[in-house]
Amino acid sequence: MEKNKISPITGGFSPPDIDDEDIAEVVSVLKSGWITTGPKTKEFEKEIAFYCGTSRAVCLNSNTACSEMTLRLLGVGSGDEVIVPAYTYTASASVVAHVGAKIVMVDSQKNSLEMDYDLVEKAITDKTKVIIPVDIAGLPCDYDRIYEVVENKKTLFRPSNDIQKDFSRIIVMADGAHSFGAEYKGGRTGAIADFTNFSFHAVKNLTTAEGGAVTWREKKGLDNESIYNHYQLLSFHGQSRNALNKYESNSWEYDIVEPYFKCNMTDIHAAIGLSQLRRYHRLVERRHEIIKKYDEALLPLGFITLDHNGYKSKSSGHLYITRLPEKYGISRDDFLIKLAELGVPTNVHYKPLPMHSAYKKLGFDIRDFPNAYNFYKNEVTLPLHTRLTDNQVDYVIASVQKVLGL
Repeated sequence: MEKNKISPITGGFSPPDIDDEDIAEVVSVLKSGWITTGPKTKEFEKEIAFYCGTSRAVCLNSNTACSEMTLRLLGVGSGDEVIVPAYTYTASASVVAHVGAKIVMVDSQKNSLEMDYDLVEKAITDKTKVIIPVDIAGLPCDYDRIYEVVENKKTLFRPSNDIQKDFSRIIVMADGAHSFGAEYKGGRTGAIADFTNFSFHAVKNLTTAEGGAVTWREKKGLDNESIYNHYQLLSFHGQSRNALNKYESNSWEYDIVEPYFKCNMTDIHAAIGLSQLRRYHRLVERRHEIIKKYDEALLPLGFITLDHNGYKSKSSGHLYITRLPEKYGISRDDFLIKLAELGVPTNVHYKPLPMHSAYKKLGFDIRDFPNAYNFYKNEVTLPLHTRLTDNQVDYVIASVQKVLGL
């Protein structure tokens, strides 16, 4: 490999992949005179539902808003319990606190990012309403095992509203912030869990700058139209008719059904998403090409990586999470510092929740989550995005080798 053919990394750890078509879509919306929630947002919802294989989708201003509004739709609140993993970003758990429910945290499996499903089963009580599995790095969780757990504990379930009665068991609400476009047993995420909340933040595979979407799978007894309308109320102040409805009916009249929230997506954001969705298959394919190059170089060096093409699933290729081998005698933090000095941006995904002040205050102690801590202590996330050239990927690999003295 000739050094003069290797390019340093520019643009940061995970810059958005914005092209001229994305820009043209936004300009078109700005010129249309309709820039808030309107026809583009509704079109984006339909395209997301079609892509995921669901009847409906709702677009809001973040994955976090989607998660919180889903918990509120499900009637989760004070006195209820929601099970979340210790190894995740705060948004997976903070929404539980937002609705007044109790966060029940479980450890990971050994040498894994997934929750320990045996511990999940043990953590279930008659107060448990929801489990939030997290598809970290874009790898779907083991949903077969999760549904087995909720079925095993079905007799403990105590529904507190009509939608909970329709399920008659604990509801599986996936945090799919990383997994838009991932597949599980031939189906796409969005139609696997009971409800799935996606993120379209600037660093995600598909971006709308800020934004998110929620989808739900078909289930007998669920009224999709009623669910969709409830999300509209929850996300727009409880107002019975939004601006688009009033415009189309040529009438100003509306009612405030409940004093709800404000977290709708705008047409400006949806326009970016619509454009990105048209080329999304190419973006995912490119991510997998980069993953393959990293794997071929790093696995022989003893790095432990995630299987982005498992026997049950194919990931969205969102993050390249790996673990630094102890045999090289360098700490994770020193390794990251030396890569940064060579111009290679890196990250850590994630510092387990019990290590953060907010969750320590709630009584969580990292000593109770040894598997999460052991995975975290040598975790390294290398740059993985669709603006990386092959030469830049080679530069990352060469830099890793240099830092390790190879």
